[in-house]
Amino acid sequence: MKNLPFEWLVGLRYTRAGRRSSRNSFISFISLISMAGIALGVAALIVVLSVMNGFQKEVRDRMLSVLPHIEVLDASGALADWKATALEVEKNKAVLGTAPYVDAQAMIINDGVMRGVMLRGILPELEPKVSVVASKVKAGKLTDLREGEFNIILGVELARAMHVSIGDKVTLAAPESQLTPAGMVPRLKGFTVVAVFEAGHYEFDSGMAFIHIADAQKFFRQPSPSGLRLRIQDMLKAPQVAYELRNSLPENLIPRDWSQQNSNYFAAVKTEKTMMFIILTLIIAVAAFNLVSTLVMTVTEKQADIAILRTLGASPWSIMKIFMIQGALVGLLGTALGVGSGILIALNIDVIVPFIERMLGIQFLAKEVYVISSLPSDLHWSDVWTIGGVAIVLAFFATIYPSWRAARVKPAEALRYE
Repeated sequence: MKNLPFEWLVGLRYTRAGRRSSRNSFISFISLISMAGIALGVAALIVVLSVMNGFQKEVRDRMLSVLPHIEVLDASGALADWKATALEVEKNKAVLGTAPYVDAQAMIINDGVMRGVMLRGILPELEPKVSVVASKVKAGKLTDLREGEFNIILGVELARAMHVSIGDKVTLAAPESQLTPAGMVPRLKGFTVVAVFEAGHYEFDSGMAFIHIADAQKFFRQPSPSGLRLRIQDMLKAPQVAYELRNSLPENLIPRDWSQQNSNYFAAVKTEKTMMFIILTLIIAVAAFNLVSTLVMTVTEKQADIAILRTLGASPWSIMKIFMIQGALVGLLGTALGVGSGILIALNIDVIVPFIERMLGIQFLAKEVYVISSLPSDLHWSDVWTIGGVAIVLAFFATIYPSWRAARVKPAEALRYE
């Protein structure tokens, strides 16, 4: 400590509580409040963003249990030779598996109940290579989809809405009508429910169904599959892999990654995270304003000390450094406490929240209402560094005006009444 420059020694001394003056103690108490405010804001921001990241990851994983990482579509609307395309696509080392599919909308009907449904035709033997739908089947088996039998697998919410179970019959109506002697009538076909799946995402569980790809082509009168579905090693690199495939495939083939298919949802989540970051950063800004008032009070209290230092040869810049060091220390300590407590809570939120629920006898996310009944947390270290950096920068800027005011103290006027 003795080897530190005198600005550091004085700044450290001013940070600690003084015993000779109750006013010094009050100023130090305000400093502690500012430090606690910064710590609270930093910790809250880390925990909230970690929970939002956790929800986003959970929803994304549930979506991608049904959706492909990448789709390869033909500009004409039908992929004539999907096997040749699959061989070309699998040359990319990032691609783990491929499978053809048919996507179309239809109307499902049973006992007067009608619901719109997204119908997907799949090859049961290849589907596990591109999705985990097989593991999401709660009753029946994915392999019960057999060509020519016109079987169907429904989402659990859709089956509940249609009042059907395994073995029951449902009717599908295609969007295109067919010409008969009686005129234009809807094209209808009966299907047997052989399984029920639960992806954990309400949109899919209530509005999606699977049939065999051959049955889908017959029902929708398509000569070939709609496209090819791909699974890659790292889903987060899907945009990059899609770009690589775009450069290697013929111009009529269009790769589309999962972020493009759900761009509205992920844009909304990004906006929410940004707004939450801004709102919670205001907590840190309020604590920084407290730091301004603390330093202004300190400068007013220490005017005589400042004057003496100036008469002993201290420059205005040295005086500024003293108070900037004092404010920066409060900001650094508050940020460090906030980062430490925020990380600790974020990493253990799966233990902390159930403990609070048991202690209070409540459940924040009821299983009967919410699909995700526990608070997930996904701590991103980039968020931690960003939050810590913002807090330190705000604390530093809060020291500029009080320090500049201290440097302008005139020794003669400050010592006139001492």
